[in-house]
Order: sequence, then structure tokens, then C-alpha cells
Amino acid sequence: MFEDDDNPLVLQMKLHELQQEHRDLDDVINRLSDSAYVDQLQLRRLKKRKLYLKDAIARLESRLIPDLNA
Repeated sequence: MFEDDDNPLVLQMKLHELQQEHRDLDDVINRLSDSAYVDQLQLRRLKKRKLYLKDAIARLESRLIPDLNA
């Protein structure tokens, strides 16, 4: 891994990027769902990516919480 992996500023920037991508995917998924022709495979892939991002966001948020035992 990189030496900046524990830098709170780097983690915060990465968290912001993931949250933005998650919101963007949400918009795309909503637009696709509303269209007359829906590519189910593409929709499924986008939803999987959105779920992956949600998990990654949760992991990053957890890393940003200070360790109380330290």
C-alpha cells in the first residue's frame, strides 16, 4: 500500500471521491430505470458497482474514526 494510506486528509479526499461516484451512479441508475428500454445487464452491473462503493465508503469512514484504545 501507499505511505499516505493512513493520512486523514488523503482518506477524506478518497471518501469524497467515492461518495460523488456513488451519487452519480444513483442518478444514472434512476435515469436508466425510467427509460422505455432498460438493459437489465447494464443496470445490474451499475447496481453492483454502487453497492461496492457503499461498502468502500463505510470502510473509509470507519478508518477515519479515531482508535479509542490508542
